[in-house]
Amino acid sequence: MEKTVNALGRRKSAVARVYVAAGKGNITVNGRDLKEYFAEDTLVYIVNQPLEVTGTAGPLEVTGTAGQFDIKANLDGGGVKGQAEALRLGIARALCEVDREAYRPALKAAGFLTRDAREVERKKPGQPGARRRFQFSKR
Repeated sequence: MEKTVNALGRRKSAVARVYVAAGKGNITVNGRDLKEYFAEDTLVYIVNQPLEVTGTAGPLEVTGTAGQFDIKANLDGGGVKGQAEALRLGIARALCEVDREAYRPALKAAGFLTRDAREVERKKPGQPGARRRFQFSKR
């Protein structure tokens, strides 16, 4: 791979711009290391899922073709869980662009190429929430 491949991942209100280039397996998020940015192990696991499925594990696990790609991501909006899932989608899409024949079937089967379209429903006027109503009083 000669050039950098970029992709976009979205989840809830989080947006991840992902840049994948040939490298040693470093993942940088907003200028910080992955483990520093996402403190919880579950979130790090979510981000590493597309790499594990395609046989390209993260910086600590050494299996398959580990350390092939350096991933740089810019995350914006949403909470930590939404950002992690947006980053997962972005990485999966970028890997698809790198080598479609090799990675796409595994990523598709795992469901990492599908955009989760669920969004928060807007609050309606005259009521406290999206669906919630104020208590009804007959008298």
